[in-house]
Amino acid sequence: MKKKQRPKILFFVTEDWYFWSHRLPIARAAKRAGFDVVVVTRIDKHQQKIENEGFRVVPVTLRRQGKNIFQEIKAIVQIVRMYHQEKPDLVHHVAMKPILYGTLAAIFNKTPHVVNAYAGLGFLFISENWKARVLKYFFLGVYKLLFLSKQTYAIFQNPEDRLSFITLGIIDKKRSVLIRGSGVNISDFHITAEPEGKITILLASRMLWDKGIGELIKATKILKHKQIDFRTILVGKPDNENPRSIPENSLKEWHDKGIIEWWGYQDHMPEILSKAHIVVLPSYREGVPKGLLEAAACGKPIITTDVPGCREVVKHLENGFLVPVKDVDALAQALEEMIKDAGLRRKMGAKGRILAEKYFSEQVVVDKTMTLYRQMIGRENRF
Repeated sequence: MKKKQRPKILFFVTEDWYFWSHRLPIARAAKRAGFDVVVVTRIDKHQQKIENEGFRVVPVTLRRQGKNIFQEIKAIVQIVRMYHQEKPDLVHHVAMKPILYGTLAAIFNKTPHVVNAYAGLGFLFISENWKARVLKYFFLGVYKLLFLSKQTYAIFQNPEDRLSFITLGIIDKKRSVLIRGSGVNISDFHITAEPEGKITILLASRMLWDKGIGELIKATKILKHKQIDFRTILVGKPDNENPRSIPENSLKEWHDKGIIEWWGYQDHMPEILSKAHIVVLPSYREGVPKGLLEAAACGKPIITTDVPGCREVVKHLENGFLVPVKDVDALAQALEEMIKDAGLRRKMGAKGRILAEKYFSEQVVVDKTMTLYRQMIGRENRF
């Protein structure tokens, strides 16, 4: 009797760094469960690391903000051919372009099972630009077509995004799953004593205007004008693939003027977080921000905005403050209150750790994702 081959799962993620930082635990669990794991992504610096995990890497030339129609068609053709060659049993697409192009390739090749994971609804759902609004309704129509197959499921990181798709008739409720973010490794992030010295406010994310960095700069100026002693640190780098990226010159100018300290990209976040008293993210909208999950796991009090994604992590007055989006005065007031109250910071930080352990550990995310895989593939493929 011929031995049954292992089921093959294909992860399609635009950037290799994003797969490494956000999807690695799920891929590891899939491999342990008996899957042959293939990672389709644009290669930057992480190919060797990914291959060292025992995964096979298939490079693609796709760019998140590619605007050349001929290059985009070429990328779609490349992906369709690659799906034909790989013949995966299950594909897991992450973010907009992999979802669009990957699902088209899956339809052409009759791929049995498709998971489309939305890491937040992104720029098109935030922007007030008329072009973005037109594109949003175009993509919503396309998404309806992509979810016609009964074997195509969606993962959403927050209930608002999920409800939007259900209400708009894009996907049936039974084929949509809520999994809050990519999780945090609880064993890597620990509560530490507050550092000595000046109160330190930390924002760690990509350097995008939509993360509320402009509002944080203004709030910082307000508090400095009031002679409050603290410092604000930005950790992260601009994202040239995003139209809302902050120019590097602006970051350097703020740094040189002493408004903030810009530390650039850092890959040892437990150490970075240990230097902070308060973590802030005045974002306009998120899926579920990994940076806030890591902050909660480190027992840091958080100030963020009352928007989808952020309010998944922060319960107002429990482990932090929720402030109205784009409200500089409210942000400054919340920062001032937390700067001046060490007891409040300790209380909120401890609560954040409890929430992280209960709801946002990597294991919770992995278990829910593997349950979805089993539900889709069925009992005939035990893994």
